[in-house]
Amino acid sequence: MNYELQNSAPLHEALRKHMKNRIVRLDVPGHKGGRMNKELKAFLGEQVMACDVNSMKNLDNLCHPVSVIKEAEQLAADAFGADHAFFMVGGTTSAVQTMVFTACKAGEKIIMPRNVHRSAINALVVCGAVPVYVDPGTNKRLGIPLGMSVADVEKAILANPDAKAVLVNNPTYYGICSDIRGIVELAHKHGMLVLADEAHGTHLYFGEGLPCSAMAAGADMAAVSIHKTGGSLTQSSLLLCRDSVSEGYVRQIINLTQTTSGSYLLMVSLDLARKNLALNGKELFARSVAYSDYAREEINKIGGYYAYGKELENGDDFYAFDSTKLSVHTRDIGLAGVEVYDILRDDYDIQIEFGDIGNILAIVSAGDRELEIERFISALSEIKRLYSKDPTGLFDHEYIDPQVEMSPQKAFYSDKRPMWINESAGQICGEFVMCYPPGIPILAPGERITREIISYINYCKEKGCLLTGTEDLEINYINVVE
Repeated sequence: MNYELQNSAPLHEALRKHMKNRIVRLDVPGHKGGRMNKELKAFLGEQVMACDVNSMKNLDNLCHPVSVIKEAEQLAADAFGADHAFFMVGGTTSAVQTMVFTACKAGEKIIMPRNVHRSAINALVVCGAVPVYVDPGTNKRLGIPLGMSVADVEKAILANPDAKAVLVNNPTYYGICSDIRGIVELAHKHGMLVLADEAHGTHLYFGEGLPCSAMAAGADMAAVSIHKTGGSLTQSSLLLCRDSVSEGYVRQIINLTQTTSGSYLLMVSLDLARKNLALNGKELFARSVAYSDYAREEINKIGGYYAYGKELENGDDFYAFDSTKLSVHTRDIGLAGVEVYDILRDDYDIQIEFGDIGNILAIVSAGDRELEIERFISALSEIKRLYSKDPTGLFDHEYIDPQVEMSPQKAFYSDKRPMWINESAGQICGEFVMCYPPGIPILAPGERITREIISYINYCKEKGCLLTGTEDLEINYINVVE
């Protein structure tokens, strides 16, 4: 990384210069710096509205950058150790889908863990690629899916030598990493690309003592949510690439789906976040780790909870743990994670990232304050005292191995009929069912519906999980393939 160059932010500097010119706004957006919508201007602030501008020559164009956006993307590539970087204003969802569209055409195979984000399977629905699922490992105590073992990936590669790519979560939502170096070496040996979903891995590029980043491991492409842990605005992300894929072709793929009206608020936030991470990331993420390590230790002293960490690393499907993640198992106090999530929000005004049926996740960053960490720990202690009960009867696992009967695209676009979920066992699912967050499908198009899955869905509804994906917003009916 060239630290001297990283001290600049070309897009931010160009936009600041533009704002000083007092340009007459005879273009879009129609709010004209907020004058058309004074209530919105009062809410968001004059500076935000003034900076919400359209593409023009002096500010470059995201679809075909040749000046300041191009320079900003090159600085991002340098900071993250990539050959190329692309500003993404459709979130990491659009970056994940670009990776799949770049690597695979209709009918071609891609190897991936089944506990991928819905964006990856959505990409298969759109482009027609065929998944070869590798079932992740599981931890029986926690009941959560882990990473992929290198041995299981090798089995999938040997059984499907015509696959075009391997997709890896780095890390999972829970902070669990596969041996990405080993997977990259194996995939490249067999002529396959490696794509990394690093929606929760921005900090791996700058922190010390954290798991290996995708670019450092030699992956070909990585989708990185800068907004999650890197400090940019929500919906802004980076797509990182090696020279093993064509920069021009990737840009063409991006432009198939990404807006032609890229938000300069999002892009400038990426430019400034990259600058901050390059110059201060080591210090910032050291603070994140320190906060998380302290909270883990204190939460485990409470008893009943299990804030897990590096002690579970096994060199295999739990190859490494991202210690910035504050993942806490709650089932032993007799509460589902989503129940603790709701109590924290409703009774203590503490908003954590998510709760599922056995765990909660708090996202900790250098932007937090010690007092807030202490408040979180104290709230968990009080919740245990006030609400703990016998855990008998709680579901003990998050992940159910799928029975894949047809490709996601074929199932999604087949003739379908709605069916009462409780009567759908044995049918082939024609849509998605998932809890959000984390957005990992319980059912994806083309998978067989089983009684175990139906019980799991009903349990999630009973515990208050936010279920999404079905055409029926009440999640009482599910579309099945005729």
